[in-house]
Amino acid sequence: MSNQTTPIPRAASVDADRGGAHAGGAAHTGGAVTVKGLINYTAHMAHPPRYHAMDATRNVHLFDPRTVTITEARSKSQRPTLDREGFQLLAHSSAVRNSLDSNELERVYYPEILALIRELTGARAVAVVSTPFVRFGERSGLSGELKNSRPARFVHIDYSDARGQATAAQVFTTMADNAWTYRRFVHYNVWRVLTPPPQDIPLAVCDARSLPREDLIPAVAVFDFPGVPERTAESLVVRYGAAHGWHYYRDMTPSEALIFVTNESDPTRPHHVPHTAFDDPSCPPTAVTRSSIEIRVVAYFE
Repeated sequence: MSNQTTPIPRAASVDADRGGAHAGGAAHTGGAVTVKGLINYTAHMAHPPRYHAMDATRNVHLFDPRTVTITEARSKSQRPTLDREGFQLLAHSSAVRNSLDSNELERVYYPEILALIRELTGARAVAVVSTPFVRFGERSGLSGELKNSRPARFVHIDYSDARGQATAAQVFTTMADNAWTYRRFVHYNVWRVLTPPPQDIPLAVCDARSLPREDLIPAVAVFDFPGVPERTAESLVVRYGAAHGWHYYRDMTPSEALIFVTNESDPTRPHHVPHTAFDDPSCPPTAVTRSSIEIRVVAYFE
């Protein structure tokens, strides 16, 4: 993250085109820049897939690798928004100096993100759901050494409907301002790179409108963190669909935040956004491997 100590700037969509320093592997399709990326869908399985935050050797998860077209979202004439595709890129700096310092994150980053989501969405209340995860590309010595610190290399959605509803209700009871009834909740993931561009392993996000319900597969996420009892939660993985509309943001900077919906209670709005890490073929092999931080929050609306 940047070392800026200025107040949080007003949330603003990132509209400026950024000329990339790496054009190899990219193509232009109808004016938009695209790349071909290999991503892991989930194949047919007799039982729900299980995957682990730490020890992937224990996973029971059959992949269906597919090469798909991924659009560079900055190059589109109509920029994606939370209300339409379910994801949006914003200009947003942080005053955090050490993203691995949990005390600093709680003291500085949590208030920054809560203020960002309130301003962006108009929610009456916003709460952090879980401790942020800092992830590192596999070429980093820290990849897999910290809690849930590897890139997630399969298409998934962190919250099933049941988990989203239960988590929202439980978190709401812990809030100081809970003497009212919310009519709507939304779980968001706020994702930020910590390394400068270009990124070798960006995050791909799928247009929520392009995902039919029949492509969803219930799965079990196992949080096998050392020193504490294992716990599980219901998530969703995704089977391949030719209509899926994949996007990514090339050359992100630490002064940007990618926000996407992971569970929305209003059926008329984008419900959830599948996402996955992938190798950008247009990124030079000499680039510093990506590190990133993600934080999950829930917003409540009257």
